[in-house]
Amino acid sequence: MADIRPFSAYRPAPGMEGRIAALPYDVYNREEATAVVAGNPDSFLAIDRAETGFGPEVDTYAPQVYERAAALLRDWIARGKFVREDRPCYYLYELTMEGRSQTGIVACASIDDYNAGVIKKHENTRADKEQDRIRHVDVCDMQTGPIFLAYRSDAVLREIIGAVKKNPPACGFVSEDGIGHRVWVIEEDGSEEADSAFRGIRQRFAGMDSIYIADGHHRCASAVKVGLMRREAHPGCTGEEEFNYFLSVLFPDEELHIMDYNRVVHGLNGWSKEAFLERVSQDFQVEQAPRTPYRPDGKGKFGMYLDGVWYVLTARPHILSRDAVDGLDVSLLQDRLLGPVLGILDPKTDRRIDFVGGIRGLEELERRVEAGRHGASEKGSGGQAPGQEDGTEPAVAFSLYPTSMQELFAVADAGRLMPPKSTWFEPKLRSGLFLHSLEG
Repeated sequence: MADIRPFSAYRPAPGMEGRIAALPYDVYNREEATAVVAGNPDSFLAIDRAETGFGPEVDTYAPQVYERAAALLRDWIARGKFVREDRPCYYLYELTMEGRSQTGIVACASIDDYNAGVIKKHENTRADKEQDRIRHVDVCDMQTGPIFLAYRSDAVLREIIGAVKKNPPACGFVSEDGIGHRVWVIEEDGSEEADSAFRGIRQRFAGMDSIYIADGHHRCASAVKVGLMRREAHPGCTGEEEFNYFLSVLFPDEELHIMDYNRVVHGLNGWSKEAFLERVSQDFQVEQAPRTPYRPDGKGKFGMYLDGVWYVLTARPHILSRDAVDGLDVSLLQDRLLGPVLGILDPKTDRRIDFVGGIRGLEELERRVEAGRHGASEKGSGGQAPGQEDGTEPAVAFSLYPTSMQELFAVADAGRLMPPKSTWFEPKLRSGLFLHSLEG
């Protein structure tokens, strides 16, 4: 049973939604976040990335950064930039990108469900990345970035959502990247329609034995750890306190869109172009692409851009697998090419590999490879990539067929983990549209 409950959200004051809403904190580096806040002081990045209020001499993770985030949040609430709902509510959050919409239910999920495996993950987390958000949530006493959860589509929830969306939204705006955002409030107001929707949401989730983290593994793990810290600090707690729950948006799988997550490797690990192609052909059929740039049109196919030419790599039958993890295209590429041929043994730490989200387009792969061929890799400060002493060893890029939601579910259901950077979801949820207080 999944415990998905309503909460009294802090939301931007009417008319402020478009200025406050910001992409997730981890989409930007410090320089980029600082530029966003300089251009729009109302951006929630001023709180989510409070180091933007200091010069470079102050460390990103210094105590005063988190103190500034909490002080700014209190100030914005006091000045009326945020308004709190006077009763627990559910919310609908619709995002529209290029004519395709997805609608999630904004609510709070249980840390006990996470620990019990009802809320399932498909990625590992890193303690150092968790620590940043643990400190941010704990000092601010607020969860500011929602966790992106997914559930298997449910006909009753689909009907509830459709009925609610027949009413005018509480707010709507289009962000600078062209994404449309709309919000509806679902509260018990004594009317049969509203009360039925309110009760129906909790009841339908209570009948589900699995909810899945689509994106935000580190935010989720951090929120859970803050909740456990609060439990230790309050030994008499009942389990109903707000810190036992974390801010989430839950989407039906049928509406979600996973994009390709591509790779660029700087250098051929000592192989000549000819020897590299011959070695790759042992596990993949190699052909020149019929179109350029080449986007794979099915599982087991990969695009490869090398020395100005696009190739199609088709996995040979002997490397295919029905295993939930080993059979993923990202696994085939890693286990049969990136690791044994190019020497990328740990893609999480190897500086020779870049991961490029599909939202950037395949032209971005070409650009990075061409830059690498001329010793202008984007690694480090713009100099040569590791292993490119004179800038002549070619870089190589790989385009992948997107991982599917069914593959994500299968991995999570098996209690397994995907390779790093297996999924790229678009559009991204905005931070600052819903805030969840840990103190109720």
